Amino acid sequence: MSIEVQDTAIAGVKLITPAVFEDERGYFFESWQKFKFAELGIDAEFLQDNQSFSRRGTLRGVHLQIAHPQGKLVQVCRGEVFDVAVDLRPDSPTVGQWTGAHLSDRNHRMLWIPPGLGHAFLVLSEKAVFSYKCTDIYYPDDQYTLAWDDPDVAIDWPAIPGLDEYVLSAKDREGRSLDEILDLIRRAG
Repeated sequence: MSIEVQDTAIAGVKLITPAVFEDERGYFFESWQKFKFAELGIDAEFLQDNQSFSRRGTLRGVHLQIAHPQGKLVQVCRGEVFDVAVDLRPDSPTVGQWTGAHLSDRNHRMLWIPPGLGHAFLVLSEKAVFSYKCTDIYYPDDQYTLAWDDPDVAIDWPAIPGLDEYVLSAKDREGRSLDEILDLIRRAG
């Protein structure tokens, strides 16, 4: 068995399905191996690993850093999320477009999100443990949020039965428009 990599509609964003070895004890898979992933076009040096726990209906994002853009390799250790990458590279032919994937502890999929893209996820299961490797460290003063519901991006978030609204932090509720974020990126560049 080998790692399966699928390109998405946004250049550089890759959906990764690892080779999973299962038996009566459980399962094993390599979630990162520098040389194998480099052969797959993901030649990244990770400087920080993060993990978050969230409850059903929690929407985190759409987050980005401008001066210190982070590439992220994301995966779900427990539960299920709908994971989203938004192209915020001003010169990209897909700027303002998004791609999404269902990631879970059952499908073991990962998403590679290169630097320059925004990232968000919505928790679909009762609880989720989300893990991600970053190519740069977190800089609180360089954290920006694109509005999760920006009409110009128009992310098609899945409906969650029985839930009237998503659970967001105050920061995520006050996200900026696509035009504002792109203007900040251009001025910083």
